[in-house]
Amino acid sequence: MNSISVLHIDLFQAGKNSADFYFNTMKNHLVVGHRHIEKPHRHDFYAAVLFTKGKGIHEIDFQKYEVSEGSLFFLSPGQIHSWELSEDIDGYIFFCSQEFYEMHYVNQKLRNFPFFGSISFPRKLQLQATDLQQNINLFKALGKEHQSKNSMKEGFILSLMSQLFINATRLFSRDFETLESSAGLSYFKHYQDFEGLIEEHFAKQKSIAYYASLLGISSKHLNRIAQTVVQKTATDVITERVVLEAKRMLMYLDESLVEIAFRLGYEEYSYFVRVFRKSSGMTPTQFMRKYKA
Repeated sequence: MNSISVLHIDLFQAGKNSADFYFNTMKNHLVVGHRHIEKPHRHDFYAAVLFTKGKGIHEIDFQKYEVSEGSLFFLSPGQIHSWELSEDIDGYIFFCSQEFYEMHYVNQKLRNFPFFGSISFPRKLQLQATDLQQNINLFKALGKEHQSKNSMKEGFILSLMSQLFINATRLFSRDFETLESSAGLSYFKHYQDFEGLIEEHFAKQKSIAYYASLLGISSKHLNRIAQTVVQKTATDVITERVVLEAKRMLMYLDESLVEIAFRLGYEEYSYFVRVFRKSSGMTPTQFMRKYKA
């Protein structure tokens, strides 16, 4: 079974010293990184991509999104993605390491932005004219500063990135009304904490009661939070994270289905298959046939 490659920022830097930040136009990026990005792959960094021209399909963690003018995407470390793009595609792309951002913004973690920290939030924003122009201006300013030799260059780059991330969070809040009220913000913070705990424990712990206990709330209230923020039960959120990891492992680990099930905390393979099928609509074997064909 072929593994899914994990790409590092320095693969795209052409000998430059900094391996913490990368910026390019999409047209140039596809030329520079062609041999690395032509197949499904993962990153060990965060990424933002704005398309300003062309069409295509961008697949992120097995979910397909349409690409068109104004499509803004966010990618987190570990996600598997690939794309099929028209020849006239263009736009802007940047990468940054977690250390680059969080060493300067100690109290602001990248995963606190909903499009980076939550598997339940979409990875795409479709920008309308005014918002698109605002983001084009920010991306252009990022590119200009990246090429400069100005003093306090990193600080300025980080401030532009933060503006872009904050603007995107506000745009997401238009679609997720719970982010707009004080009560909603409290629910969203609890939800982020819930997903953070899932990230740590999902292979071993799958009960709502376990996570509710860690959060210091009742199982009923945790369910209410999940239903309010992402319109899913807490159990659905846990299961989706487990099944997503199963899909990633099926794609890049040279292990049997039984071994993968065991890694994810399922001693009975038949039960793992039922969970996988209920969540994804296909069995693990059918999934492999579809994506490894």
